Amino acid sequence: MTLRLHQHPFASYCQKALMAFYENGVAFEAVMVDLGDEASRAAFYALWQMGKMPVLEDTARGVVLPEASIVIEHVDTFYPGKVRLFPEDPALRLRARLLDRLFDNYVQDPLQRIVGDRLRPEGAKDPAGVVQWRGILRTAYGVLDGQIGEGPWALGEVFSFADCAAAPALFYADALEPIGLTHPRLAAYHQRLRARPSFARVVEEARPFRALFPGPELTQIE
Repeated sequence: MTLRLHQHPFASYCQKALMAFYENGVAFEAVMVDLGDEASRAAFYALWQMGKMPVLEDTARGVVLPEASIVIEHVDTFYPGKVRLFPEDPALRLRARLLDRLFDNYVQDPLQRIVGDRLRPEGAKDPAGVVQWRGILRTAYGVLDGQIGEGPWALGEVFSFADCAAAPALFYADALEPIGLTHPRLAAYHQRLRARPSFARVVEEARPFRALFPGPELTQIE
């Protein structure tokens, strides 16, 4: 197999890449990384010393690529499928990149900090930080509610890699800090992403690992 994606199906950035692969029906081998297993962890760190997933190994081209956005662009460029996730139109492509950064930096980042704080031992937690990160999420919801428009997708009619960034980010963020009725466009967009077959598959593949989540929120999601 030319493409090997080193990932864990419960990790949100891995879900971002997986959704893109599923959208295009790209043939790849999914290599599950278990950082709690010494052998799996050692093998992954030997591949990518930073130890963050996902990482794409393209044996045909002889490259190892980290970062979900870069992984998606590499596949879209060299192994294009039925859906071109990076628009040809320069203006649309730049807008997709902007939305990708907004979802990663202002939704994914604070939600992961909130989850990470739950994993800290007593005495090392940061309650003030959690309040701040929740505030960032709420601010991001307002910004994105204005950016998304009526849809159906982040760029309007064009489905893109920005939607792959949005789907797992909003799935986990909404569980922690509900989007609610105050951001109707973003809430409706989130539901359309939930119904997208590629992301529905991602959600189902991650379901067996929900017990790993440090909190009760995901048990309430179908």
